[in-house]
Amino acid sequence: MQIAVQNRKAKYNYTFVELFEAGIELQGSEIKSLRNGRVEIAESYAREDNSEIFLINSHFSKYSNASYLNHVENRPRKLLLHKKEIRKIIGKLNKESLTLIPTKIYFNKKGKAKLEIALAKGKKLHDKRDAKKRKDWVREKKKYG
Repeated sequence: MQIAVQNRKAKYNYTFVELFEAGIELQGSEIKSLRNGRVEIAESYAREDNSEIFLINSHFSKYSNASYLNHVENRPRKLLLHKKEIRKIIGKLNKESLTLIPTKIYFNKKGKAKLEIALAKGKKLHDKRDAKKRKDWVREKKKYG
């Protein structure tokens, strides 16, 4: 697995409930941008629309060699999931007021681009402080034995 893009803010701002692997419907120039690492998913999220799930607010930079066949940078991108998974996600989104956050985009062994999305619950300020305190404590413990 080769990680192309990672959302580092997600772990700090959210508590993950469940992770899913989804394919992404991309155009040719978008794949080229992804392979060059010119993709930003830090401020993006996924949303349900007509029993399908779309990635919103992700930024795939234009590929310079694509000329007139270039893509729209901020368009919604369809996520490819099984119907059973989509129903499960939609049910949890409506029932538990969770959010769908992309955590990383990577290439699997066959070279296909995959997106890892997480059903997540937003952290409060005191939760973030506790997580930082725990992380610092582990770092100090490792440092001094």
